[in-house]
Amino acid sequence: MTFRALTAALLLIGAPAAFAQAPSTTYWPNQKEGDFVIHDFRFKSGETLPSLNIHYTTLGTPKRNAAGDITNAVILLHGTSSSGKAWLMPSLADELFAPGQALDAAQYFIVLPDGIGRGGSSKPSDGLKGKFPHYRYEDIVASEHQLLTEGLGIKHLRLVMGSSMGGMHTWMWGYTYPDLMDGCSDASPPRRSAKTPVGTTASTTRTPPNGP
Repeated sequence: MTFRALTAALLLIGAPAAFAQAPSTTYWPNQKEGDFVIHDFRFKSGETLPSLNIHYTTLGTPKRNAAGDITNAVILLHGTSSSGKAWLMPSLADELFAPGQALDAAQYFIVLPDGIGRGGSSKPSDGLKGKFPHYRYEDIVASEHQLLTEGLGIKHLRLVMGSSMGGMHTWMWGYTYPDLMDGCSDASPPRRSAKTPVGTTASTTRTPPNGP
């Protein structure tokens, strides 16, 4: 896998149209769903929640080194109004997870979390409504980090990638946990500005991965 190939694929399929589609009915290798409960989670605001649920989907199978550590994990972060299943929409999933594609689900262990407030994760509409703790991007990132490290036993990631809000979270992962991943990629739709050429996406990597 190369970041250039990955971001090029996302540009070609057109991210806005891709995320507008319904999730695929295709089931990818070892596709599973789960819930990780964080007890007494403390939010940035200082508020706490006795049980914070983080729902997630995984594709693929963990590969381990001699020490038993997972070596092929990737996390994909969704946008503001979607959930982790947004990555299963056909025009994204077929280009990313199919055999021979950049994130071949037969080669990588791919984690698709639902951020706080979205999908199957804890949210105000579960019952607390206005009494639900005030949550920020830092809380979403911190809870997903706990999902990976405590819930799934992942100590290192090959890639952190997100789109839209998830793209902003990607950079937060990069500066909050700089030693956790090989690289970060913001797959948000390209924007034109005085400083950014048309069709540009951003990515960074310390050690470009060549495979799982």
